[in-house]
Amino acid sequence: MSIVEEIALRQGARLGLIVLGLIAAAIYALVFCHRGPSAWKTLVKSIPMPAFALAAAVSFGSPAVILALVLSAVGDVALSRNGERAFLVGLIGFALAHLVYVGHFLSLSGGLTAPVWGVAALVLLAASTELWLAPHTGTMKWPVRIYVTLITAMGVTALGLPGMPLAVIGAFAFLASDTILAIQLFRMSGMSRWQRPASVALWLLYAGGQFAILAGAGWATPLFQIL
Repeated sequence: MSIVEEIALRQGARLGLIVLGLIAAAIYALVFCHRGPSAWKTLVKSIPMPAFALAAAVSFGSPAVILALVLSAVGDVALSRNGERAFLVGLIGFALAHLVYVGHFLSLSGGLTAPVWGVAALVLLAASTELWLAPHTGTMKWPVRIYVTLITAMGVTALGLPGMPLAVIGAFAFLASDTILAIQLFRMSGMSRWQRPASVALWLLYAGGQFAILAGAGWATPLFQIL
């Protein structure tokens, strides 16, 4: 196989895997995200992040982004099930993914370069969770606090990304999805009429955010240029 043929094969595989991930994410949003646990729900939910990770792996993508997507896939599977243990496993998976993203974003920006106003806004948002979230988390109070700290750090480091608006948008979509999840799990009644729209919004922000991070910071050259 020539170099040109190998490049074409890798690019074709990347495109195919991205399309697979996006289709699975759309199916999950339309059919499964608002339903209770089931084998099919877990199966469909487990497709997008590994597909995105493989798309990066076959086309010389960032090892850090690949790892973060794999860790997120662990979180996806865990959170598709019920119970405090599954929630804790999911929380750990996503916390580690955020930690990997923090390291990746710092490596791209060369250090903490976020504007002061952005840091202040994110720190204020994180501090506010002590009022509206922490008192309602029961035995999960400290794991949730640690998670809030990590996702705040991810947002802060994303703000310093140089010329990568798509990755910044993705990071904040991810942050928004986690905020909705916190409200849904700890502040919203299970019978609330807002559960279904919250589930759809959460998933679209999460899956879209992960794809935007991949497209914007997953390769040496962004997959798309939006500015």
